[in-house]
Amino acid sequence: MKLYSMQLLLAVICFGFQPAPVFSSATVHMLKVENLSKPEGLDVIYPRFSWQIQSGQSEVLQQAYQILVAESPDYLNSDKQLVWNSGKVLSGNSVMIPYSGKKLESEKSYYWKVKVWTNKGETKWSKPAKWTTAFMEKPLSKAQWVGMDSTLNSGKLTTKTKLSARYLRKEFSVETPVKSATLYISGLGMYECYINGIKVSNALFAPTATDYTKRVNYNVYDVRNLITKQQNTVGVILGNGRYFSMRMENVPGGDPLDSPAQVHYGFPKLLLQLEIEYVNGEKECLVSDTSWKINTHGPITANNEFDGEEYDANLELTRWDKSGYDDSNWKFAQKVSAPQGELVAQLNPNIVTMRELKPVSVKEVEKGKFVVDMGQNMVGWLAVKLRGTKNNPVTFRYAETLQKDGSIYTKNLRGARTTNIYTPSADGFFSYEPRFVYHGFRYVEITGLAARPDIHNLTGKVNYDYMENTGTFETSDSTINQIYRNAVWGIMGNYRSFPTDCPQRDERMGWLGDRATGCYGESFIFNNHLLYAKWAQDIMDSQKPNGSLPDVAPAYWQFYSDNITWPSAYIQIVRMLYEQFGDVRAVFTHYNAMKKWLRYMELTYMKEYIITKDQYGDWCMPPESLDIIWSKDPARITDGEILSTSFYYNLLTIMARFADITKHEGDKTEFLALAEKVKTAYNSKFFNPEKAQYGNNTVTANIISLMQGLVPEGYEKKVFDNLTLRVEKEFNSHVSVGLIGIQFLMRGLTAYGRPDLAFKIATNRTYPSWGYMIDNGATTVWELWNGNTADPAMNSGNHVMLLGDLISWFYENLGGIKTDQSETGFKKIIMQPVFPIGLNFVKATHNSPYGLIKSEWKRIQNEIIWDVQIPANTTAEIIVPDAKTSLVSINGKNLNQYTSRNSQKVENALSVNIGSGIYRVSIRQ
Repeated sequence: MKLYSMQLLLAVICFGFQPAPVFSSATVHMLKVENLSKPEGLDVIYPRFSWQIQSGQSEVLQQAYQILVAESPDYLNSDKQLVWNSGKVLSGNSVMIPYSGKKLESEKSYYWKVKVWTNKGETKWSKPAKWTTAFMEKPLSKAQWVGMDSTLNSGKLTTKTKLSARYLRKEFSVETPVKSATLYISGLGMYECYINGIKVSNALFAPTATDYTKRVNYNVYDVRNLITKQQNTVGVILGNGRYFSMRMENVPGGDPLDSPAQVHYGFPKLLLQLEIEYVNGEKECLVSDTSWKINTHGPITANNEFDGEEYDANLELTRWDKSGYDDSNWKFAQKVSAPQGELVAQLNPNIVTMRELKPVSVKEVEKGKFVVDMGQNMVGWLAVKLRGTKNNPVTFRYAETLQKDGSIYTKNLRGARTTNIYTPSADGFFSYEPRFVYHGFRYVEITGLAARPDIHNLTGKVNYDYMENTGTFETSDSTINQIYRNAVWGIMGNYRSFPTDCPQRDERMGWLGDRATGCYGESFIFNNHLLYAKWAQDIMDSQKPNGSLPDVAPAYWQFYSDNITWPSAYIQIVRMLYEQFGDVRAVFTHYNAMKKWLRYMELTYMKEYIITKDQYGDWCMPPESLDIIWSKDPARITDGEILSTSFYYNLLTIMARFADITKHEGDKTEFLALAEKVKTAYNSKFFNPEKAQYGNNTVTANIISLMQGLVPEGYEKKVFDNLTLRVEKEFNSHVSVGLIGIQFLMRGLTAYGRPDLAFKIATNRTYPSWGYMIDNGATTVWELWNGNTADPAMNSGNHVMLLGDLISWFYENLGGIKTDQSETGFKKIIMQPVFPIGLNFVKATHNSPYGLIKSEWKRIQNEIIWDVQIPANTTAEIIVPDAKTSLVSINGKNLNQYTSRNSQKVENALSVNIGSGIYRVSIRQ
């Protein structure tokens, strides 16, 4: 029979699952962001297709599909002149199906549709969806890189660099009706492009940042609606971004980590190609070249990501981006050298303003000095309408916290000025928001005004990479709920085209160690697949020829310490992309680079199967005193060789799995053989079987040994009991690990039978805990457990590294939503919540690649009611802990009668396999 009630939601993707609107119009999954800045053109030879099946029926499983691709909707609907007809493919896969048709051509639109056969019948053809190719080879080959390699006015190239924005313009005429107009553009470090005075998109800081010696992104926009008959003008503003370095030299006499020099790539430059096709079939191409005009004396006189933006309204170039402007005093643009990196179509969406926030208060802390409180530590900027005086600069200083007298606290910003300066050109009201800088802040100090700010004329713009929110999480516990909110604000605040460590001081780097485990938890909250796929590419681009990986990527700081624990994030990120999104191509793409790094570390630092190199230790282990950063207690410090060797062992087991996936059978054998030798050497050197402890018995040493599979068989419980004793007795059931241990702590305690202890740690409000941060005013997550009292040089108020596996624990253990390790991407869902005493309900949802998953449970006296929703074309294993069959029912049917569902008894639990649908599980206690 035909199931006309089914709906198919389509997406065509290059790296992995991303619900359109990123590449297709056929979807209901989108944030309401107007004029979305999105990749319009793909240069991927084999794009991949995904769809979601929505059906009101239960236990729906896809059995086959057929994909059609054509160059026009008419061809597609008539099944003529197809570029690909997959035929009927017997498969249950509906995520990331690779294209396998005729060679795709450059600058073309393609249309596709899919039909699905399920165990309940077949669907109609989906509505057509569309994607467009960029340049499949020789991108923007007609255009020239142009700019001006000079500071000219007030620029400086030493220490804290300073350089004004570049303004470029070109007029052109259109005499006949336009059929299509496509803009291809890369402006380094950042650009804003206008056609006839209208910005082509709402993108911020485009294109996304890369190592420009390896890769340079360009964006593609459909600008047909911006082209007018007769005279037209293209205007581009170039900001500095990460291309023109913010710090050219180390701060004299400073700590090497305090504002070190960064890679400098050169002066801002533009590459632009506007392809126009007329209704009559003729084509024309406008390109960047030396006929363009350039001006470096515009109103943006300085823009530095660390220090802020300076804007002089007296220098405004009125109507400069419209036709008829007199640019006779502008210079001609210079042809400049191209960046070294390969020019590629950008695959991940740009940063946009995702939210807006209104302040909660404005206070005058002293005469003429006002402090705006946003009520939330956020990342972006303050957009204002204020009253000023001609030529009297208005200064905006951004900060995360206040001093006791109500003034802003800036010592934790290190060398970053984080200051915007606006100079009015007349008395009266002015409106202002910056273009090429951002700030991490809750408070803004404003001075130089002619009148008190009106709170209604102030708006916080919250900016991060465009992506869909895919998760919700709420419990009966207010502490957990606030921790979750703090985590969400911190995560999105550190999405800056790659995941950064912090958004406020002169650092803002992609530290690998911060996200080795955190990326998993983040993937429940956001559809961050394209962001992390891009970052994995950044990491691979930063790899040295000998195999060494950096500590930060892109490697704007040249930190290659040859650590294990930090660069391990590379392999963990690829694993996350595969497991959470079903992206097997990521494994193939990065396999050789990951193998090369492991081999390099083995040959360089392995001695008798022990990895002897560790750089950072168990970073930020809670110190015994609130006024110090680093613990001085030997009993709290974990041996670096335990960290490096245990991680190396775990990475070998992951790579053996990847070798199996990629059909490198010889590699798999070698990885597993080496892993066994490492395990033997590790236990021989570090394990004390009489005391059931590793090294000096730190909680970190023991938990990472357990969770990475190193503890000898039969000793697991003894080691676990040993570590829980330390947590409860010596640390009073508080956090007892640093950055390394926190990646395993919450899930480890739960896996070995102590979810109650994990719950206690999560809900503590005293030091050290996430709740302690909340009680001390935190609305994001601190860099230090004692970030309110330790050295200001390291008390960022917005870091996510201390979350560790907490967010994964929220979703996988409290919510009970987890992907199967074999049927990845939530094709099969493992649903196994824990029900800690003291927690009365949990509501968790995750919009997976296959559709929406819900898990909501509540405790009512001696019964737990658990409502579950499983999307079509998936299955789930429902696991109920510590229950008898007679006390469990599903949709009113006792589990004893649920034989068709493959009910079985597993260790300390009951397991039931179910199909898609909505279920109510009752567990009587």
